[in-house]
Parts: sequence; structure tokens; C-alpha cells
Amino acid sequence: MRLKAGGVIKMRLEENLRESFDYTSKLFKDIGRLAILIVLNIIPIVNFIVSGYFAKVIRESPKSNAPPPLEKYGELWVDGAKIFVVSLIYMIVPIALLAAGMASTIVAGILTPTPGLGVIGSILVAIGLIFAFFIMIIALMAIVHMVKKGKLGDAFDFNAILSKIRSIGWLNYILWIVVIFVIGLILAGLSFIPYIGWLISLIISPVFMVFTGRSASNIYESTTTGPTA
Repeated sequence: MRLKAGGVIKMRLEENLRESFDYTSKLFKDIGRLAILIVLNIIPIVNFIVSGYFAKVIRESPKSNAPPPLEKYGELWVDGAKIFVVSLIYMIVPIALLAAGMASTIVAGILTPTPGLGVIGSILVAIGLIFAFFIMIIALMAIVHMVKKGKLGDAFDFNAILSKIRSIGWLNYILWIVVIFVIGLILAGLSFIPYIGWLISLIISPVFMVFTGRSASNIYESTTTGPTA
């Protein structure tokens, strides 16, 4: 930890990542729990339970020092469904832009010889990707804020969400997002390893979700008022 003026405590990024790694490594102490998460994660709709477990990690962090037990599947499923709904609402415009752009490109390239339509499609895809990035910055904090506060509507309390990001520091927050994104890309690359890549991907997916949940909670709670600990 480091102390800033006014008694505000901020967790360094490297400390956050190291602590989150140590926390996540304890997931392997209960292989049965990990195996269930892996199986549930590959079943559509049912995998909301895994997203709900992600929410539980966020909710119980940083007070807990180990991943929570996997129980109360109904409650986990509801929490996971909430995350899905919030993510869909936030990303619906970028998804629409990307879908329209890709459709235009396909039509221009296959069905009709219309170069202009292909250019429009490419522009829409580019705008959709840029828009998705900026919305993701808010959406990630919105999900954490919703989980911490306990109500679906809190995911759209923009004043509180933006205030939380400002208290963390926009630069610190965006840097954290970039680091998490890069780690995710590296782990995704492991899936291309011949023969065993798919298995590695199955195992790593819920593990990375727990890591991200812990790290997200750490950064959310990284600003508090009061004396140093």
C-alpha cells in the first residue's frame, strides 16, 4: 500500500496482481470445486453459475483470503444472469455496429460487387470496436459496483460509477484494464497449442475469471479514507 494526501490508500498495480495471483492459486487446493467450475463453464445458460461465482469472489473480496465455496447454485445463477444482462445492455450498440459492419462487408464481397458497401462495413466495424473499448471501461466498473452494492440498478448509477473511477484514478484504472486484457490475450493464445490447447483453455478460463474478480475487487476497494493499515 502507499499513502496519498488526505489519508487515501491506493493499492499498487503490481501488489494487486501479486495478491490476486496468490489468492487464485488457492483454487487448486480444492480440485473438485475447480473441476465443477470447468464443467459448468462449457454448458450454455448453466455457465451463468460460473459468472455468479465470479460475482461471489468480487463480493467477498478483499475480506476473504481464499476463493469461496461453490454452493447455493441458484443464487449464483441469478447473479450470473444479472452480469449477462448488464453486459448485454452496455454492449448492445457496439454489437449492433459490428454486426451491421460485418454484414455489409460480407454482402459487398460475396453477394454484390459493391466496393462502397464494403468500405462502409469496414468503417462500422472500426467504430464498433472503438465504441466497445470505451464502453467496456465503464461496464467493468459498473458490474463490480452492482455486485458490491447488491442491486441491478446500481450498474447504471453513472454518477457513483464515475466517482469511483475518479477516486481510483483514470490512469490507474485504465492501466489495470490494459494489463488484465494483455494477460487474457496471452492465456487465450495457449489454446492454440496443438493437441492440448483446448484442455488448457478449459482449465484456465474459470481460473482467470477468479483472478480477474479478485483483482477487480482490489482495485474497487483500493481507495478508502482513514489511517493506513
